[in-house]
Amino acid sequence: MEGSEELESRLLTQPWASVCFGESALIAKACFGDTGYVLLLSDLSSVWYESADAEAVGQRSKELNKRLTAHVSSFLHRLANLMSPLLAGQPDTTTSFSCQRTAGGLSLRVKSELSGLPFYWDFHCCPAPVEMVSRHLVRPLIRMSLALQYQVQELSSLLLQKDAEIEDYRESGAALSRDRLRTEPFQEEAFLQSFMAGSLPQICAAGDGQAFASALRQLYTAVTLQEAKQARKRHRSEDAEGPAPAAETSGHPDPPPQSPEDETASASEGTTLTSSPVQKPRLPVAKAKPKKAKGLFG
Repeated sequence: MEGSEELESRLLTQPWASVCFGESALIAKACFGDTGYVLLLSDLSSVWYESADAEAVGQRSKELNKRLTAHVSSFLHRLANLMSPLLAGQPDTTTSFSCQRTAGGLSLRVKSELSGLPFYWDFHCCPAPVEMVSRHLVRPLIRMSLALQYQVQELSSLLLQKDAEIEDYRESGAALSRDRLRTEPFQEEAFLQSFMAGSLPQICAAGDGQAFASALRQLYTAVTLQEAKQARKRHRSEDAEGPAPAAETSGHPDPPPQSPEDETASASEGTTLTSSPVQKPRLPVAKAKPKKAKGLFG
């Protein structure tokens, strides 16, 4: 059986998806189990969540679906089947979603069918705590930014290597058979300036509804999987160390006083300790090296 902690751990590696409820464009992620679910919603100004266990699901199902009698796991399975197409960008036309903001949070209402009878569900979401926002949005987005920055550096290095290779071919007397394929040498600074002036305004004008495209969803999953892996290593390390043993107090509750010789020796030993400066890790940058290829152009 799954607990709330396990569900939230699984939720971490679930990518955000862009969803639309009427005129409300949101990003969402959810995780359903046999004994509960966790749902996260955000309009990039606020973040809401709901975590419901089996008891809460059973009570709400009795209130909203009095004509339906089923095990809690059946309701959870149905909710998962209703939400999965929505998060995959392929909402079921027979299911309707509507959201309403309240003073205390956000309510998401679902209307569908189960066993030929109407099926209703209300997600009652409250503001997410800061730690949850940081774990599911802030930290992954920062790591994604670093990963994309390193990716750009790698691609820039490859372009410089290709330019060096092409220049070597030209110096060897090679010529293009089709002049339309000719390119100018890559200039990283000029490229960045052109991107900032041309592409960036278009990206920012696309709106919040396109916050997580498919490629970014894959990167988000990869980043959070690494974070979950590191968290498991830390937990195993802490479990292996265990609690520190208690100091023995039998015999002499207080340490015996040191002799003058011992004090002098302790002082001399303490002066041998030095501190070394902490160096900040640097992101490796591949250097472009021209590679000379022979015999490719006869």
